[in-house]
Order: sequence, then C-alpha cells, then structure tokens
Amino acid sequence: MSALHRAIVACCLMIVTAVGAWALVPRHKLADQLGPLNLEEIIPMSFGDWETLPKAHGGIVNPQQAELLSQIYTQTLARTYVNRRTGEAMMLSIAYGEDQRDGMQLHYPEVCYPAQGFQVLSNRKGSLSSDSGEIPVRHLETYAGQRFEPITYWTVVGEHATLGGLDKKFAEMKYSLRGQIPDGLLFRVSSISRDSDAAFRQQGSFARELLQAVSATVLPRVAGPVAMRSGGSPAGKDSR
Repeated sequence: MSALHRAIVACCLMIVTAVGAWALVPRHKLADQLGPLNLEEIIPMSFGDWETLPKAHGGIVNPQQAELLSQIYTQTLARTYVNRRTGEAMMLSIAYGEDQRDGMQLHYPEVCYPAQGFQVLSNRKGSLSSDSGEIPVRHLETYAGQRFEPITYWTVVGEHATLGGLDKKFAEMKYSLRGQIPDGLLFRVSSISRDSDAAFRQQGSFARELLQAVSATVLPRVAGPVAMRSGGSPAGKDSR
C-alpha cells in the first residue's frame, strides 16, 4: 500500500471515529420525553395524619446557597409535615434537575451537610419497604452543636433508583447509549432526634405513606421502578 493510500485510510478512520463519537453524545433530554415534573403539584400538602406546617422551611440546609441551587436544580421543594395525632415533625426536601451530566449532578447530603457545619457520624446503606417494593436508601447520622438530625434519602436517575457511585453511572450510561440526557431527583427526609434508629423507622413510615399518595403516573420518577410485591416489612434494613 502506497503512502497516499495509507493516508487516505487513516483519514477515513479518523472521520468514522469522529462521527461515531458525535453520534454517542446524548442530545435529547429525557425530561422532554417524560413530560414536566411539578413538585408542588405531585407532592401532596397533606396525607393520612400528616399535614404541612405553614411557612416552614424544612429542606435545603442553608438558604444562602439558593443561587447555587438554582443553577444546579430545575426545582426544589422544602416542607415540614406534622402528624396531627402525635405532633411528630418530618422535614422533607426534594431537589430535581433536568440534566444529570457532569457539573449539573445532584449534591448528596453527605457532601452538602458538612459544608453547612454538620458532622456526619455514620453513613450506611439501607432499604425502604414500600407497597410496591424495596427502594435503596442511605441513612445518615448528622449533628451540629445540639442539633442531631438523622437523614434518610434516595436518588433517582431518569426512572432508576440508585445509591450514587457506579450504580448511578451505570444508569446514566444506559440513557447515554440511547442518546438521552437523564433527569435526576434527590428525595430526603430528616427529623430532629437523638435516637437515630427510631428516627429512621419513623422516616420510613412517613415516606411510605407519602409515596402511597403520589400518582402512579409519576411515581417511577420519584422512587424508581421498584419491583412489584405485596405488603412490605418495616423500613430499616441496613448494611454498613
């Protein structure tokens, strides 16, 4: 093969590689395909014995970060719910972003809480038993001064519940191979308590009741397509 032929072949290979790389770059937002997600509308203000505490701010830790959050997330929702029977309070925070590519990804509580002066005492995997299946969650024990705040949270990429790390990357890759840019949601429940184990159980009960009140049409985007099963055992299956 002459030098000219080799140069032509090399040039063709470079073009094919460039076209292939271009074709693999995701360009279509999954959120456009699935439709808009309005957190204020899909998350009920009251359900069961729970009702929203008026003018409460139970979510994102530091309001001074509102500008940064608006750059990362399409929507955020922060509410405090109170149980009418027991007086127990639960803080709910949901953050949603239409674009989960690098630089626009969800900020996890184990990262943002220390940034606000909290110490993370423990971080362990768990699962939440809902009526429709098991949702992978994380349980954090945090404190700042005299404030002890146990946290239960999970994340959803597109319609896949993940625990972050490689699990999240695999979910993103699945969408990327289809040319789609996945959206993402972080669902966090916390309460003020020095008894973390009891708090995690109570948070699980609260989350289960809330999910039962969410429309089935948007539930996969809030909790992922968990496997169908009947009944459900109490939340709190943990593995460190």
